[in-house]
Amino acid sequence: MTEPLVRPARADDRPAIDKILTASWGELRVAANARIYDLQTLPTIVSTDVDGEIVGVLTYDIDGADIEVVSIDSTRPKLGIGTALLHAAADVGRANGLKMLWLVTTNDNLDALRFYQRRGLHILGIRPGAASVSRTLKPSIPIIGAYGIPIRDEIILGRAISASVEL
Repeated sequence: MTEPLVRPARADDRPAIDKILTASWGELRVAANARIYDLQTLPTIVSTDVDGEIVGVLTYDIDGADIEVVSIDSTRPKLGIGTALLHAAADVGRANGLKMLWLVTTNDNLDALRFYQRRGLHILGIRPGAASVSRTLKPSIPIIGAYGIPIRDEIILGRAISASVEL
């Protein structure tokens, strides 16, 4: 695959987007930050291969002066798709005069923690026990996650996207 192509999602992308999101999240809703996000209603960026097939999806929410990455998924790992999607989200934030890009993951998601930190995101906070709150909103969240680690905590990561912000 060549350099990942990214663009805003179009209405005709919805079936492919929903298929990727459902495969990753089990449904089209995500729970974090003590709330439920409907992934079908959020602004979405997609990555396509040279044939136009959607191979990555990022959903986001603009919250005050920040852009929150709500979900990010790639169907072809280790090809730069996630990195290209994160860069595109930061570009959206900068174009809208926003200051920070941030997201939430869980304590078991070691691969994501590595991925985000290697792309300049810092751990901004930890919400001990927050997964139990998310589980009340979305009961399908498993008790045991990646690598056999109990899912307990939410970890907030972020980075400045404006030169006027320092971490």
